[in-house]
Amino acid sequence: MRIARIEPFILHIPVTGGSIADSTHRISHWGVVGTKIVSEDGLTGYGFTGTHADLASDRLITSCIRDCYAPLLVGEDASEHSRLWLKLARHPALQWVGRAGITQLALAAVDIALWDLKAKKAGVPLWHLLGGASKSKLEAYNTDIGWLSIPKDELVEGARMAVERDGFHRIKIKVGHADPMTDIGRLEAVRRAIGDHVTMAIDGNGKWDLPTCKRFCARAEALDLLWFEEPLWYDDIGSHAELARSTSIPVALGEQLYTLDAFRAFVQAGAIHYVQPDVTRLSGVTEYIQVAELTLAHRLPVAPHAGEMSQVHVHLAYWHPATPVLEYIPWIKDAFADPATVADGCFLRPQQPGAGTTPTKDAFQRFAKPLA
Repeated sequence: MRIARIEPFILHIPVTGGSIADSTHRISHWGVVGTKIVSEDGLTGYGFTGTHADLASDRLITSCIRDCYAPLLVGEDASEHSRLWLKLARHPALQWVGRAGITQLALAAVDIALWDLKAKKAGVPLWHLLGGASKSKLEAYNTDIGWLSIPKDELVEGARMAVERDGFHRIKIKVGHADPMTDIGRLEAVRRAIGDHVTMAIDGNGKWDLPTCKRFCARAEALDLLWFEEPLWYDDIGSHAELARSTSIPVALGEQLYTLDAFRAFVQAGAIHYVQPDVTRLSGVTEYIQVAELTLAHRLPVAPHAGEMSQVHVHLAYWHPATPVLEYIPWIKDAFADPATVADGCFLRPQQPGAGTTPTKDAFQRFAKPLA
């Protein structure tokens, strides 16, 4: 499987309803920014990262793939993904300017494409290539009904419909208003509508400070929340550890962490209860596996951040034994040949060979953006 060509791409796909917002940002499209890797025998692998569909910064990622990583990959054996990951991740010039951000997102896209290629070569889904499914079903939690931009009445109705009509047993609601009691009111209304049997998590997207989080949690504990995701600034280990000690609500985070070492620091500090790696924020499947195994070693649950990367995470979640749930945000699924699909509140296990990352021809025709 010698690598013949590296072809980056950018897709901008509309989000639900044309616009969504959490406590820190508002977007109208989701960026699927990645690369196609073509082997000399004509096999094609796809990998991508996720962005806010900002074309200028998306082009920095594709430029890194095309100008920095491609020259190191062409002619190499694509099946040697571990060696190639090290070659790219530890390349002196790129390590000097990277280790997070653009170089890491670009490396994620490349590494995922290599795994997709390897699974297609073997003729099996990625979860099978990794060692097989560790569970017969994978529960989904619906985040797409819970955006901060949704008015309270619509939020309540959307949550109720997700449970009663669509069969979800788990939902997640965004929080982060200037007055946290506004969020308490929204959550109380949702809880009344869905009942006590439905699992509800919340997500602050790093908006609040420690005193605000403590005040909020004192009121929110009665709502029986599965977790409080990203309550504080993403890199603040000490405050997360203090919050974890001060409330019965479990702390979840990880979508903004770029490395195995970052996750290890949070775990060792007792600052995290649900570990949420993102294969496209980490440097691909290779480093995701390292984080998942670290989490398992500490007997913590893995709950991958989809946002919206369910296409590959559904494979990793079905495979890894520490993963009980996966986030559902359906923005991009229909742009792929093997869409991540939920039925009766659970993700269907993918059956097509590869990592589920192959875009359709229609997606390229409708959503592709120029690289320059």
